[in-house]
Amino acid sequence: MKKRMIILTVMLIGMVGIAVANNKDGIGVTIPTVQGNMRIIPLADNAVRIKLYFMGAPELDELIYTEKVKAPKYKFDESNPAVYSLNLKGMRVTYDKMADKFTFYDGKGKKILEEVAVIGREITSSSLGDGNNQWKQVSQSFVSPSDEFLFGTGQFQDGYLNIRGLTRRLTQVNTQIAVPFVLSSKGYGILWNNYGLTDFNPSTGSVKLQGTDEQGNVIEVNTTSTTGNMRERRVSDTFKADITLDEDGDYAFLLDVGQTMARKLYLAIDDKPVIDLNNMWLPPTGSVKVYLKKGKHTLTVKGVRGDSPTVSWRKDNNETTFRSPVAAGLDYTVFAGNADQVVKTYRQLTGKAPLMPDYMLGYVHCRERYDTQKELMESAHKFREKNIPIDVIVQDWQWWGKYGWNAMQWDEGKYPDATGMIRELHEMNIRFMLSVWSKVDKNSELGKELMKRGAYIEGTDWIDFFKPAVTEYYWQQFSQKVLKPYDIDIWWFDATEPENDDIHGRRVGDRQVPGDIYRNVYPLKVINTMHNGLLRDDVGRTPCILTRSAFSGMQRYNAVVWSGDVGNDMDCLRRQIAGGLNYVATGMPWWTYDAGGFFRPGNQYSDRAYQLRMLRWIETSVFLPVMRVHGYQSRTEPWEYPADIEKMFVDCIKERKELLPYIKECARRVATEDYTLMRPLVFDFSDDPEALRQETEYMFGPKYLVCPITAENVKEWKVYLPKNKKGWTHRYTHEQFKGGQYVTVAVTDDHIPVFERN
Repeated sequence: MKKRMIILTVMLIGMVGIAVANNKDGIGVTIPTVQGNMRIIPLADNAVRIKLYFMGAPELDELIYTEKVKAPKYKFDESNPAVYSLNLKGMRVTYDKMADKFTFYDGKGKKILEEVAVIGREITSSSLGDGNNQWKQVSQSFVSPSDEFLFGTGQFQDGYLNIRGLTRRLTQVNTQIAVPFVLSSKGYGILWNNYGLTDFNPSTGSVKLQGTDEQGNVIEVNTTSTTGNMRERRVSDTFKADITLDEDGDYAFLLDVGQTMARKLYLAIDDKPVIDLNNMWLPPTGSVKVYLKKGKHTLTVKGVRGDSPTVSWRKDNNETTFRSPVAAGLDYTVFAGNADQVVKTYRQLTGKAPLMPDYMLGYVHCRERYDTQKELMESAHKFREKNIPIDVIVQDWQWWGKYGWNAMQWDEGKYPDATGMIRELHEMNIRFMLSVWSKVDKNSELGKELMKRGAYIEGTDWIDFFKPAVTEYYWQQFSQKVLKPYDIDIWWFDATEPENDDIHGRRVGDRQVPGDIYRNVYPLKVINTMHNGLLRDDVGRTPCILTRSAFSGMQRYNAVVWSGDVGNDMDCLRRQIAGGLNYVATGMPWWTYDAGGFFRPGNQYSDRAYQLRMLRWIETSVFLPVMRVHGYQSRTEPWEYPADIEKMFVDCIKERKELLPYIKECARRVATEDYTLMRPLVFDFSDDPEALRQETEYMFGPKYLVCPITAENVKEWKVYLPKNKKGWTHRYTHEQFKGGQYVTVAVTDDHIPVFERN
């Protein structure tokens, strides 16, 4: 009945005249629609923003489109009373009144994207109560042909690179980075302009699973969190439910464990596991696509005590949908062009990526953690004594020791001369990175002062960066206590999600605004504070920040993200690569992971199987935007491992050094040409469907095709070489191959397959 009412309303509107008006700022036009006044705003020759705001909803601060760019020239044509058209140099947008839909064409007139007609846009009341502010739930659906490939939405742990038809819930948690941007093989990108939770391809059915009487296992594991390292006891539980599907087809399932973080994601359909992830930290949701016959199916979820799982699903209907449960309006931007053109325009509007310092492009050595100044300096000296290249050495958390979490004061009992330590490192031509946080121990001297100033988000230890006075005070203290006294080169701002999705259900901005409105942009606010403060107070040094979360626009702050506290198995490696490729597809160039995995086995120095896995992580990291080794409660230095492993480890570091001139040139292009260094194959081979099907292969700059090995104990590896007239050359064996074919190559422990484009 609802759809029929909408259709009738649209038909009535289509039969009468609609007054089109110029936007108040003179850029674009406003078209009345059944849901309200829809603004068409040209942002660039190949980018248009579609924006509908509601009466009673406040205008939110613009956090994404920060750049002052000249408005593009455009022509608006309303000569056809049924279909309006806005024409730009690089794209055209039409609005069909009868169908109530926008359609987008590239500069050559080819249709690249269209909204679903009549019922593609849905606006309902939000469940968020907030006084007189009228928040809405908004949803927009677009047509998605069956031969389309979609990339983006940030970094997820589900292992999918092509996310067409997949359901994802965009929230910020450890190991998951939510960025509401997708890039299509059809020649467009969409940036969904919402700061809160967004469901990508939301489900249409769901079931709450019930616990069973099956005996659960009890295990104890080591964990790390913002309260430190600890042992945790976990009891497993099993949950079941039956569902009935009306049709055969491809279905996307979303498992939600019902907690802020998961320890286990396991879903079986009819006793066949389709999701099976274990880690100390996992996102609360996991996604999978499966083909199912119509009829009854049994769902089984295995989790831990305290889980309250829900499983939801949707049938692939050749549509792509964004839905946000809390919104001030419906708001999205379409970019026309190939992948490089889309990313270039995105950065021109949201901020160009600065030039990455050379030292961040070499070898970054990290471990969890150096416990004293003596430990760190012994490690640095040994790198130099053994002639192992090292560009950056990292001090992880707990350097504050007795003073309390992130108290901005070195524990002099363990670090008696931090100034001298950093000076000596610089004399050795080693740069220094320090771990800092957006939380402060409330019992510390600084924490007590922050408490007096109302600086914390209610019920948490996280600083309220949505409150300008607090932001300014935090930076003032940071600058005085940590920045100015020490010559620190790079800052590691950890857990900027914030951890455990702690904004959800709370208020921010001095408790004036529901946190759910800004649920996904906390990392943007934190790193904005750091970057702008560094520009002001650390003159002469290019700001560079390593962080664990991001949002659209983060590239303008020279932020490198890593994939979080992940495991070390080969499937985990596969999932990191797919996640990283989807992250860079959103327009952000700098990504890495903990090479070797963060969580490592306790016997890693004698466990041969782990050591060979570790090498595959490290070999791949040679060809990542940033090469960084890290590990939980580990001595991660190469010499800690057997001699043959050490040699291969060191050879990887040396190979990275050999590649530095090439990497530096690519980094220059990132800053000056809006280039992308780690390149999903859609960037270079969008007309090669087989290339688009590859889940882990990617280009590293214009020259190298990287083919990570994501299985153990293999002697050969099947790779796809994309279409290329001059073919490909194996980097290590120098064999020549034609493009457009699969080849199986021999592999050894010391290299992954890498091919040079001829």
